[in-house]
Amino acid sequence: MRKKIEIYDTTLRDGNQGEGINLSLGDKLDIATALDAMGVDFIEGGWPGSNPKDDEFFVRAKKLDLKTSLIVAFGSTHRSDVEPADDFFLQKLIAAEADATCIFGKSWDLHVEQALRVSADRNIEMISGSIAHLLEVTGKPVLYDAEHFFDGFKSDPGYALATIRAAADAGAHRVILCDTNGGVMPHELSLAIREVRKEAPGIKLGIHVHNDGGLGVANTLRAIEEGAIQVHGTINGIGERCGNVDLTSILGNLELKMGYQCVPEGNLKGLTTLSKVVWEYLGIEGPSGQPFVGPSAFAHKGGIHVSAVQRNPETYEHIEPELVGNSRKILISELAGGSNLKAKLANRYPELEDNRIVKSILDEIQDREHAGYSFENADGSFDLVVRRHVGKYKTQFEPLYYRIYSPSNEDHSESDGLIEASVKVRVGTVDDANSDNLRLCAAEGNGPVDALNRALRKALLDEFPVLEDLHLTDFTVRVVNSTEETAAKVRVYLEHRFQGEMFGTVGVNVDIIKASWNALVEAYHYALMQHVEFKRELKEAHSEEERKKQG
Repeated sequence: MRKKIEIYDTTLRDGNQGEGINLSLGDKLDIATALDAMGVDFIEGGWPGSNPKDDEFFVRAKKLDLKTSLIVAFGSTHRSDVEPADDFFLQKLIAAEADATCIFGKSWDLHVEQALRVSADRNIEMISGSIAHLLEVTGKPVLYDAEHFFDGFKSDPGYALATIRAAADAGAHRVILCDTNGGVMPHELSLAIREVRKEAPGIKLGIHVHNDGGLGVANTLRAIEEGAIQVHGTINGIGERCGNVDLTSILGNLELKMGYQCVPEGNLKGLTTLSKVVWEYLGIEGPSGQPFVGPSAFAHKGGIHVSAVQRNPETYEHIEPELVGNSRKILISELAGGSNLKAKLANRYPELEDNRIVKSILDEIQDREHAGYSFENADGSFDLVVRRHVGKYKTQFEPLYYRIYSPSNEDHSESDGLIEASVKVRVGTVDDANSDNLRLCAAEGNGPVDALNRALRKALLDEFPVLEDLHLTDFTVRVVNSTEETAAKVRVYLEHRFQGEMFGTVGVNVDIIKASWNALVEAYHYALMQHVEFKRELKEAHSEEERKKQG
């Protein structure tokens, strides 16, 4: 039986304090549901009385059909000039009717003297009185956050420990040791926790650290080794300043490396999806190299690395990516070797067993990357390169030209800011030069790329109705050679979704519209080639079934 470590998520409260983060009420409720699906033990919803959104959250949270998580209301000890029963925020905590409450108090003599401006004894009375009052009125668990505990321990160990004893004696369900400034070192943290356990051996400890020194994960794992049984943190490590400890890394390390149980069996496979869900609600593209759950966490680029991983993944992967719901990526670039190419596409193109073809493909990739292309995420463009070299590049249309019409200043009010584009294409394979297959179409769009996309779709849709399912999902532009200033090349990356597949294409040119057009055309070529190939495979599979029935 694995030892249980409780997971206390504060994404909705402490995480929401990060710069540029502002979760709506709907966002908070949806994320709470996702956290419950992961199986975290506690979800800190907010601070009742601090703002209307948090007040409403606790009203609405009662209607959530949560299976595993307890909703926690957060607040502080009562004010120094009133008693617990008369404190506004304690009353709001009680009125929230959450499953548990968590209050913070001062452990650092500096804060007692300069922030609260009360005596050391009065601060201890505020801690014990607030906990006792909440327990008496609610009858539900009360957790105590010992704010700035580690700084307080360095300043005055005796007083910091006295505040902890006061919380424990008052009946706190858990006492959480906080590195609020995020600057404690692992050896300092260990020393302090050992002293706490000597002074109050029966106390049930939690750990809440910030990441200002880049040691959030290390300090949290160290605290678990020293006997903490509860971890406070946020999904993706969001939070004020440098953020809180990242629970995705904590869950991965505790479950897979240290043998603890944090979430119900099998739920860890949803970790990458949970991380993505939270990033999406924040409107932030998370770091690609985020441990365990980032899109590049198991991405391999160097040819030697890929060759080794193909033989044995343990050579360059610390865990199986599937354990956390992630997957391995083989990247193609000028640094790639033949092993990258074969690992990525050998199952689709048996021609890649010919080393001469592999070399010719890699030579082209290197030449084009030297010219500013990047194929790491442009799987569609890369596939088209491979098709050319293996003799399977068969386009379903030929682009002849495009034109962009920007309305003059006088016409601007009538056009409502729209841009007009026209495109001319020949429908059919390159060998089919029938002039009757020409299509000339125009369309308006919000900007030149949108207008080009609409015009091209219009030109092809009658012949290829399957393109209704082709949708642009991302559009990014990057300057390639910035020293050239306004004469620099730009790299345009387009991401599309088609028949359940996400793929990228890339275009490079000094003209941003030309680069966008090239990437757009490749996206349509790739989608149609994939569709034709899929229909052929279905037909072959059907023929094989018929042969089996007849034979």
